[in-house]
Amino acid sequence: MGGIVKYVRRWLAPNSMMMLSSPALLTRRLSLAVEESSPSSTAAAPPQMPPFDHTPQPYTGPRADEILAKRKKFLNPAMFLYYKKHAMEGKMQYLYDENGRRYLDAFAGIVTVSVGHCHPTVVDAVVQQTRLLQHTTTIYLHHAIAEYAEALAQRMPGNLKVVYFVNSGSEANDMAMMMARLYTGSFDVIALRNAYHGMSPATMGLTAHSTWKYNVAQGFGVHHVLNPDPYRGPFGADGNLYANDLANLVESATPGRIAGFFHETIQGVGGAVELAPGYLPAAYDIVRKAGGLCIADEVQTGFGRTGSHFWGFQTQGVTPDIVTLAKGIGNGLPLAAVVTTPEIAAVMAQRLHFNTYGGNPMCSAAGHAVLKVLDSEQRQQHCASVGNHLLHRLRALQDKHALIGNVRGRGLMLGVELVTDRQAKTPAKAEAALLMEHLKDLGVLVGKGGLYSNVFRIKPPMCFSMQDADFLVDAMDHVMSKL
Repeated sequence: MGGIVKYVRRWLAPNSMMMLSSPALLTRRLSLAVEESSPSSTAAAPPQMPPFDHTPQPYTGPRADEILAKRKKFLNPAMFLYYKKHAMEGKMQYLYDENGRRYLDAFAGIVTVSVGHCHPTVVDAVVQQTRLLQHTTTIYLHHAIAEYAEALAQRMPGNLKVVYFVNSGSEANDMAMMMARLYTGSFDVIALRNAYHGMSPATMGLTAHSTWKYNVAQGFGVHHVLNPDPYRGPFGADGNLYANDLANLVESATPGRIAGFFHETIQGVGGAVELAPGYLPAAYDIVRKAGGLCIADEVQTGFGRTGSHFWGFQTQGVTPDIVTLAKGIGNGLPLAAVVTTPEIAAVMAQRLHFNTYGGNPMCSAAGHAVLKVLDSEQRQQHCASVGNHLLHRLRALQDKHALIGNVRGRGLMLGVELVTDRQAKTPAKAEAALLMEHLKDLGVLVGKGGLYSNVFRIKPPMCFSMQDADFLVDAMDHVMSKL
């Protein structure tokens, strides 16, 4: 790390104030520093991607620069890009650009491609259903939504047997919040700091990242408690001490009765932060004594991704009152769900409830196919074995590179937090951006998250292999060794 520090200081010195206001320029100067401080004659050969039997179709559409120009002109200006490469085709755990170059996808479309890009079983189910009936709503009787709801409910513990289908995680969490308030007759809702639950006006209030919060009225009745983060939290891995803050908030900032408590089990956007052991059992007890419902956001942790369990909340031995699902539920299709008990679901019958696209035949066919693939290919067990191997290798990499402050997570939902100082835990934001770009050059695509954008989010399609895991870690070692 000493080499890059020397060069970075020299590069930054002339324009230090400009660097503070220009992260992109800072990253570029860091990149130049790396190039200058790494003699090519001594550079180790880059690792090679595992072989894969697939030939992408020739691409004859518009080039990446044309697409980028249209995107800037016609699409939402708030959208951001990781890369300016064009993802043209996908197959299982790989993506291909317009030139046919292959990339290892270690982020799965933001943890959305569960069983693999264009998995043949899912594709066949969608195509077959689309040829028969692409869309109808719940005002008509159709077997696909009923059969899929039954199959999904069978995966849930306890009395979580009633399913509402919607289109996104934001919509699912929005509905869960309304359901909790209707059922309990209370209004106050509690969530965790560092949480992400969506960007609708209601769920933005649940979210606790300034990055994703507009300066508009939001979060009325929502309170945020200390995040039980074993790495950065004030109480380390003691879940019970964090739960004390929740109890104090109920007593001091609410009427003493609450509507519900939202949580992820491993915070996704927050940087793969797994909640401190023992936190959820203590929190659930506090919430239920205050008359509230416990709501598990399984948008990213569900469907066996953690390896040890099918649902993330099961890792702490709790059963929620409401579960929200999205992303991997449909392997990339716009599908989400709210699952709850018959007693809680009954409150929705006070009025008519309707969702135009929720559970349409095509999406129901895709969701059902995903469940079948998870079973036939034993993806939960696969996530456990590959994830344990990957976690072991990443921790060995941590021993080698001081830049890695923390390695965490379960199965194929992992985080690697980069810091410039392990003692102070200073976020290595610029280094993360630089390394991410260099990994792309080697053919590896990772996600980035955390409040400071300094955490690599490693959450690939669940068909990710041992060889892929080794290539990913070797690639990370290669680019970090240049710093």
